Amino acid sequence: MCGIIAAVAQRDVAEILLEGLRRLEYRGYDSAGLTVVDDQGHVSLLRSLGKVNKLSEAVEKQSMIGGTGIAHTRWATHGEPSELNTHPHISEHIIMVHNGIIENHELLRMKLIKCGYHFYSKTDSEAIVHLVHWEQMQGGSLCEVVLRILPQLKGAYSMVIMDSRDPSILIAARSNSPLVIGLGVGENFVASDQLALLPVTRRFIYLEEGDIAKVSRHNIVIINRNGQQVKRAEIESSIQYDASEKGIYRHYMQKEIYEQPIALKRTLTGRLKNGTIDFSELGVTAQSLLSKVEHIHIIACGTSYNAGMVSKYWFESLANIACDVEVASEYRYRKPKVRKNSLIITLSQSGETADTLSALRYSKTLGYIGSLTICNVSGSSLVRESDMVLITRAGTEIGVASTKAFTTQLTLLLMLVVKLGRLHGNILLETENVIVHTLQILPNRIEQILAQDKIIENLAEGFADKQHTLFLGRGEQYPIAIEGALKLKEVSYIHAEAHAAGELKHGPLALIDTDIPVIIIAPNNELLEKLKSNIEEVRIRGGLLYVFTDQDAGFSNSSEMNIISLPYVENIIAPICYIVPLQLLSYHVALIKGTDVDQPRNLAKSVTVE
Repeated sequence: MCGIIAAVAQRDVAEILLEGLRRLEYRGYDSAGLTVVDDQGHVSLLRSLGKVNKLSEAVEKQSMIGGTGIAHTRWATHGEPSELNTHPHISEHIIMVHNGIIENHELLRMKLIKCGYHFYSKTDSEAIVHLVHWEQMQGGSLCEVVLRILPQLKGAYSMVIMDSRDPSILIAARSNSPLVIGLGVGENFVASDQLALLPVTRRFIYLEEGDIAKVSRHNIVIINRNGQQVKRAEIESSIQYDASEKGIYRHYMQKEIYEQPIALKRTLTGRLKNGTIDFSELGVTAQSLLSKVEHIHIIACGTSYNAGMVSKYWFESLANIACDVEVASEYRYRKPKVRKNSLIITLSQSGETADTLSALRYSKTLGYIGSLTICNVSGSSLVRESDMVLITRAGTEIGVASTKAFTTQLTLLLMLVVKLGRLHGNILLETENVIVHTLQILPNRIEQILAQDKIIENLAEGFADKQHTLFLGRGEQYPIAIEGALKLKEVSYIHAEAHAAGELKHGPLALIDTDIPVIIIAPNNELLEKLKSNIEEVRIRGGLLYVFTDQDAGFSNSSEMNIISLPYVENIIAPICYIVPLQLLSYHVALIKGTDVDQPRNLAKSVTVE
């Protein structure tokens, strides 16, 4: 959560920082603040409640001159959204922005109050800035002071600190929260995400866990958690500069839904060869390790967890490999029994999800034979800390409600299932050839479903006055029902829940009435006849039915049943395809409800705190 951008340059940086905040707003949009310092140490500070455009309007009315500055867009954790709680925080000449949660902030606050400090905010972050000021009075350079205070902090943080008396230097530090340094010519930058810095550089250094960086115009010095000066790899970004632009689309969510065919083509490129799956990118030792796998343990959060749930059906039915899927926030606080030759797989769009990252670190103490991550961000912490990596290549995803990250994760998971099934002799070459051919036509299948957008837009009118919705699915479509419910509740604020259709008689039937839409995912597969019985159970009790189904499934529209006939899709890729109309429905219902589609209330894109 929250976004940081900082710069030390020979030019005025206020507009650079503002543009960076706009690009980071997916991380938090309760409030935003900006500080710049000129060469004489004059400080200009602006903070505003609300989105970055409010801060931008304030900057237009006030001259902000200076080549060194830090800025922050906030998603509130400690302290309600308010100007007093907005970053940057200041203690005389020390200025700081912070992401994360300092768990011992109350003890630090009490200590600092006794030392004579006054607290103006309710944030945990203000304790850090006063602590830096106090320690600086004990002597030492700013970098030495930060090295002293970090062991006193318990929790997660990324932060940038500067001293207005020496604006030539920024100090950046990270622990369980990402930071990247952008390299310029006679100027350097720090941000939570490289996306914020693409207008000014394409060269980046990712700070690793426990790193501290001293950043000046012409030099970067990095010190690791052991106090040793180290070099970190420089990476050149291949992200498209216009990835953060909406283009012809009204919202990022809409754009990212429509980008799915292109994203899937990128996911597949170079990985389908001669009718087989090619994962040579995993390295020369991967095949030996994967051939030993007897159990899969998937750890993820939110939408990524739902992708893992779909793949459980595939791993067990196709590859004949046992698979368990677990929410990362639960896994990391229990004592799991690791099964023999178990491979842990982590799924994340950002690669910085706090619970998933902590779960991976915890798993390394438990005896898994290896770890593999499926992720969208190649320089992320999860990628750097996993034994094997598959990058989804979905492209930048800014909308809080994940769409193309989900379908690309599913695609890679299906490919991994086939690869493991072949290595274990449970999938024949002929079957692999068929699945590979089906994957090759997957982007076209998604395009055909996107062509139904107008029909789904008209359907959304029926949800204008609804407060509750029920989603039902069977088999591998049950997790798709869960994901569909998540999308609807995220962006429209309609209470939505999902159930396995076979569980209707075990409680959910009590919810059925004429005012609650029931969305049913009904592809034409071996479970269709059983699902039709479930549909009848809802219909005869007056349920308002919306059935997403194959055009040849034998359903007919009626006053009590809305049939959304979708183009034919192969059963193996049906879960990947059937989520797309549910994404579109959620988007259009949100438009009707008038909610903030890309930045839903109380939510942020990258969950980097517990």
